[in-house]
Amino acid sequence: MGKNPTSFVAIMNRKKLRSIVFYLHQYIGLFVGLVLVIVGLTGSLLVFEQDFDHFMITQQYGQIIPQQVQLSPESVLNTIEAKYAARSDLHLFRIYLPDTPSSPYVGQLSSADEQRTEVFVNPYTGKILGERISNKTLIGVILSLHYSLMAGETGIMFVGIAAFLMCILIITGLVLWPGWRKLIAGFKIKLDAHPKRVNFDIHKVAGIITVVFLFFTGFTGFCWSFSFPEPIIYAVTFTPKPSEPVSKPIPSKSTLGLTEQLKIANAALPGAVTKSIYFPSKPEDALQIRMKLPQENVEYGNSNVYLDQYTGEVLRVDNALKMRLGDRVLNSFIPLHYGTFGGLPTRILYVFVGLAPLVLFVTSLMMWWYRYRAKAVVSDV
Repeated sequence: MGKNPTSFVAIMNRKKLRSIVFYLHQYIGLFVGLVLVIVGLTGSLLVFEQDFDHFMITQQYGQIIPQQVQLSPESVLNTIEAKYAARSDLHLFRIYLPDTPSSPYVGQLSSADEQRTEVFVNPYTGKILGERISNKTLIGVILSLHYSLMAGETGIMFVGIAAFLMCILIITGLVLWPGWRKLIAGFKIKLDAHPKRVNFDIHKVAGIITVVFLFFTGFTGFCWSFSFPEPIIYAVTFTPKPSEPVSKPIPSKSTLGLTEQLKIANAALPGAVTKSIYFPSKPEDALQIRMKLPQENVEYGNSNVYLDQYTGEVLRVDNALKMRLGDRVLNSFIPLHYGTFGGLPTRILYVFVGLAPLVLFVTSLMMWWYRYRAKAVVSDV
């Protein structure tokens, strides 16, 4: 009996589809592979960014000896403003409160040319320990290379496109993974085989082990590079976007003191610890107090209190434990991108995830080279 024509057509269609997926996977990988290698390697270095930065600050500006009482954020604010009073080109937009008893206050000032100056203040004496241009530090250079290839807004868009193409690479790679037909074949590396086969085995195993985490980093990186994914996420989760808090300027009235504002914020979100303060850049902007509740596992917290900078009126409270679905999805991006969702084990894992694009790119180049050489030999014959 002959073969069923319907099943024969189905098999041919599957082969044709698989061939299309293969070429799509191959040429996208060759096109953006080098960019993904750079982003991946710098991402591995940035997994422990905060720990390394804290170490460097201590080495450069000295160890802070803990004392009984820390100075108030308002006192530190006044110290920084007095120091830079003559620098009209700088705007103090944020202060980080000390993470530990031996950590400094960190004030961040921005300028028109987008340079960011960080100033470090002893939380017990109020002494300014030093300052630095953050994007000129080693960590700053690595960070700029990671998210923009040190090419500004154009670089951010290019990296975002590369991140999107990486997501397509991951999907096509999953389709091509041989483990769907036989599970053990998807994880087996035959080291005594021909180098072409060895490269293929390393490629498929490295890909399937890191597939979920690479997709997390690629998708979140893409969303951060462009503005349009955020409203889409709110739409698909049926979550209304929170309204922007707005202060109401009062003629001849100065802003409310920071100490008083912090008291109001603490009352609005009891039990939370203030982690950082974002200062308004315009008269109508709100004062943002970023806070962390004990149950949160994000380092700097995802809870916020927005206050009218003139009256201290509570304009909005974002309790990270009671947020709507769209906001929870957006808040999950940082732990998913940096691997902080599982503590130290997942951070260590993400160091190796960042190395995966290098392994995948090198093995794909080797496989492409063997195919190219085989075709060249055939054409010569």
